[in-house]
Amino acid sequence: MLESLEKIERYATGLTFERFARDDRTVDAVVRNLEVIGEAARQIPSEVRERYPEVPWRRVIGLRNVVVHEYFAVDVEIVWTVVRQSLPELKEALRRMMAELGQA
Repeated sequence: MLESLEKIERYATGLTFERFARDDRTVDAVVRNLEVIGEAARQIPSEVRERYPEVPWRRVIGLRNVVVHEYFAVDVEIVWTVVRQSLPELKEALRRMMAELGQA
């Protein structure tokens, strides 16, 4: 999950929303990594997810479901907002979780 988060950061760094929205390859790469993050979250055992309620598991998995099942209806503005506002917090929460689990 962290690897995909870091890829998204690299892809979006230095871009404005307008440049991001016009760059189909970057949008596709970001959406693909959001899928990977959501799928990985879905595979985490429920006992682990319950121990870390600060990670928005349902939202992460829900976003994955949207981008997988409604790909052509994905709102680029929503993706951009997730990248800019939600992913930094998710990254920190996952780092804390992994450190506690001895996987950092």
